[in-house]
Amino acid sequence: MSPMANTVPFSLNRLVIVAGNTFLEAVRQKLFNFLLLLAIALVASAQFFREFNFGSSELKFISDFGFGAMVFFGSTLTIAATAQLFFSEIENRTALTILAKPIWRTEFIFGKFLGVFAVVGVFCALMTLLLAGLLYHRESGLMTMHPEAFEHGRIIHYADLVVMGMLQWLKFGVLAAITLLIASFSNTNLYTVVMSFFMLVICHLQYLARDAYAQVASVPLRLLVQVLGYVFPNFQVFNLADQIGVGSGLDASVALHVVVYALIYIGVIGGLAVYSFSSREI
Repeated sequence: MSPMANTVPFSLNRLVIVAGNTFLEAVRQKLFNFLLLLAIALVASAQFFREFNFGSSELKFISDFGFGAMVFFGSTLTIAATAQLFFSEIENRTALTILAKPIWRTEFIFGKFLGVFAVVGVFCALMTLLLAGLLYHRESGLMTMHPEAFEHGRIIHYADLVVMGMLQWLKFGVLAAITLLIASFSNTNLYTVVMSFFMLVICHLQYLARDAYAQVASVPLRLLVQVLGYVFPNFQVFNLADQIGVGSGLDASVALHVVVYALIYIGVIGGLAVYSFSSREI
């Protein structure tokens, strides 16, 4: 924390102010608007690919296509926005001005996190609403053309779409915390972005390494892989959309466990980012 922060208590109000300013700055960036429009266009174009046979039902294909676009563009937005907003404060020396005031570095880091988290939340909400509207429109058309296939009502559970959008939002929150942790000790924006994308790949693929080494004879190696499996969050646990579009719903208890899983990683990684940033010279 700054020297003056030693004399003042921790304040949620100051944290919210930092988060609000971060949110406004992020929304003003052209990157947010560009990625949002591109993602919306890509999701909307899913209906033009529905005539192709991709080995799944039409509604499931649209759902998978939409969430795939959300994951790709949401990850890009999260990493780029977090790194840019953090280093803009460092490079413009505004961080020095802010931290010279009675403000904790914890408030600064978590304020930055909440600002980015809010921006990504807007992105996920708009993408989820667009996908739900697209699926509802197409499902209504299919119900008219093939009423026999919908004897028991609609196939899509639209509440599950909202849950999936929220889970993706939480995954982006974990990714934002990872990016902030890297930024807290990194010297450049580019290094932070590159390393964050490497971490994104590791978090998506770490379950493959864990499964591959689960049966190895070497006990130390097996234990090492298990430990690394806890160090790096497993982003595959957030992918619960397989049942959307095939008539079955999400398991509420599984979704709740994923929420707790994400919140724990956000808290731990965010705490590490604060610890790392506390010893950094601005």
